[in-house]
Amino acid sequence: MALWIQAQQLQGDALHQMQSLYGQHFPIEVRHYLAQWLEAQPWDAIDLENQQDEFKAKRLLDGLIQELQRKAEHQMGEDGFLLKIKLGHYFVARGHCISFPLVRCVKHILYTEQRLVQEASNASSPGSGPVDGTPQRYQQINQTFEELRVMTHDTENDLRKLQHSQEYFIIQYQESLRIQAQLSSLASIPPAERVPRESGLQSRKSTLEAWLTREANTLQKYRQELAEKHQKTLALLRKQQTVIVDDELIQWKRRQQLTGNGGPSEGGLDILQAWCEKLADMIWQNRQQIRRVEHLTQQLPIPGPTEELLTELNATVTDIISALVTSTFIIEKQPPQVLKTQTKFSATVRLLVGGKLNVHMNPPQVKATIVSEQQAKALLKNENTRNESSGEILNNSCVMEYHQTTGTLSAHFRTMSLKRIKRSDRRGAESVTEEKFTVLFESQFSVGGNELVFHVKTLSLPVVVIVHGSQDNNATATVLWDNAFSEPGRVPFVVPDKVLWPQLCEALNMKYKSEVHSDRGLSEDILVFLAQKAFSSSSNNPEDYCNMTITWSQFNRESLPGRNFTFWQWFDGVIELMKKHLKSHWNDGAILGFLNKQQAQDMLMSKPNSTFLLRFSDSEIGGITIAWVFHCAGERMVWNLMPFTTKDFSIRSLADRISDLNHLLFLYPNQPKEEVFSRYCTPPNSKAVGDGYVKPEIKQVVKVENDSMLDTEGEFDLEETMDMARQVEEFLRQPMETQWSGQQS
Repeated sequence: MALWIQAQQLQGDALHQMQSLYGQHFPIEVRHYLAQWLEAQPWDAIDLENQQDEFKAKRLLDGLIQELQRKAEHQMGEDGFLLKIKLGHYFVARGHCISFPLVRCVKHILYTEQRLVQEASNASSPGSGPVDGTPQRYQQINQTFEELRVMTHDTENDLRKLQHSQEYFIIQYQESLRIQAQLSSLASIPPAERVPRESGLQSRKSTLEAWLTREANTLQKYRQELAEKHQKTLALLRKQQTVIVDDELIQWKRRQQLTGNGGPSEGGLDILQAWCEKLADMIWQNRQQIRRVEHLTQQLPIPGPTEELLTELNATVTDIISALVTSTFIIEKQPPQVLKTQTKFSATVRLLVGGKLNVHMNPPQVKATIVSEQQAKALLKNENTRNESSGEILNNSCVMEYHQTTGTLSAHFRTMSLKRIKRSDRRGAESVTEEKFTVLFESQFSVGGNELVFHVKTLSLPVVVIVHGSQDNNATATVLWDNAFSEPGRVPFVVPDKVLWPQLCEALNMKYKSEVHSDRGLSEDILVFLAQKAFSSSSNNPEDYCNMTITWSQFNRESLPGRNFTFWQWFDGVIELMKKHLKSHWNDGAILGFLNKQQAQDMLMSKPNSTFLLRFSDSEIGGITIAWVFHCAGERMVWNLMPFTTKDFSIRSLADRISDLNHLLFLYPNQPKEEVFSRYCTPPNSKAVGDGYVKPEIKQVVKVENDSMLDTEGEFDLEETMDMARQVEEFLRQPMETQWSGQQS
């Protein structure tokens, strides 16, 4: 069912929320008449932080204007005339607007409608939601909000009752003072006249004083009961805030962190912001109620325990609102965790309760500073580290902007650049790519007419600063380990030095699938292969590795036996090769990859001659080799080509290379190579060229009859058999009639 049809069936508060999305900025008539078109457009494909997507946004804006114009022209009748005028007016207004704000507005409307429809659906059929229990959690949060709303409404009524009772008490008290004044004035009157009047006044005074005494006790009781109700409300508010801020928001931050390792998107913040705004609204209402009770108490002091209780309540509610504001100042878009100096980067911070508390009425400025791990620890201990930094960030100040259509208050840092970095003394074997920094975002603002002033700050995920691209893979290892194994609430930036092998497998699989953009992850056999490589083991039993731990040193500090690179550097080399050149072949299942030389030989020896497979090189980072079974000198042997790297594939693709080698016929186990690779091959060039030249064609040739071409490991050393750059140069010097074929591209 179309979203707009479902949205029109909302009721009560949900319907009111849906209706509040529309106004002059986006009339509900536009949503109604363009419903199908609006819901069919790729709004989510536009990144509002990427200026390069401005063209996509402009195309959507142009499409909206065309649809508005078409709809306006086809309206009939009197109602149609009025609607035509309204749509035409919006068409003219939108014809000169900026495209990004429109996209932001429409995305917010569609997302909010979808959320409201989903919540309504979950409420009517709670058992129909996802199995992870998310709708049930949401339902519990919404039920608590309803309970808080009722409690706040109840205390508001009690407060009004108290106020009315106190006002009447004061009136009667003034009456008692007036009677006392009358009694005092009778002293100058003769006794015969004074006594009867004095008797009546004394009687009225006694009656009134008795009532005032009873009413004072009643007022004190009302105050005490109201204070106790506020205690219960604040306790539930604190509990609800714990669920939202310490559970839901922390989970969102954890998902955001895992996104850096290739995990699924952390999801939007609209639901969390709606909850936080409800919290802020209810906390503020209760704070105002408590302050009004304090005012009533000051206006009419009555001895009792209420004053002390009110002081405690005021401190509690201020603490709750302070915790909410400081906790909801978050980083919506993290800066890159591998940060290269002299390179532009961006980040976005957001205050989830900024709109509700009207912070945008005096937009605060946010400042970004890079600090070290030690400085971050001091900040969390509230030690004085002001004006201390570990480097210089250019364009590090930004004013928070309020987007009325979405109700968000955020600051978008678009062109920051780390000019320089100040490193600390390293510990032991720690390298520069293991040193962690963080970007500190801080701001200051007031709410409630300067009643409360907040100094807020938040730390980014740890970043590793590099000065050269060659440091990227080691820096990525530090980031991956930190993202995968850090715990919420840790001391910056403590992570375990060793973890269980299955935990690392989960992180590697997540990273691999994300980088290669594949649903085909690391199978159990592949993980066993990786375990054998990491632990220098020969066991093929997965259970042997379940309880084994791998240290950070084994992961990316100590070189693999007999190699000059670490486990991570080898694995990262595979990822880089795959995502740049071989993703399609991996997704097709054409690359087995994670095999050692002996495994490849055992698999191929049982297959017909000219059967081949593709495996990642053990001896070279980011290398892949072709192993094939062949009959040579009366003996069947498995041969291995020298590994190809990214440099090789930038000259000639894997599919073209395999097509060039006529002695490779079947991809393991028995697929004709044309079925697998032909659609990726480069189409043959026409020999006739208009300018009279013949275009040369680079091909790979392996002369298998010459055993001298084998290197010491039994691999073909193509590097020693040719120098392609030299051959191309020689070819260009030859006459046109001369034919040439290269041995390797």
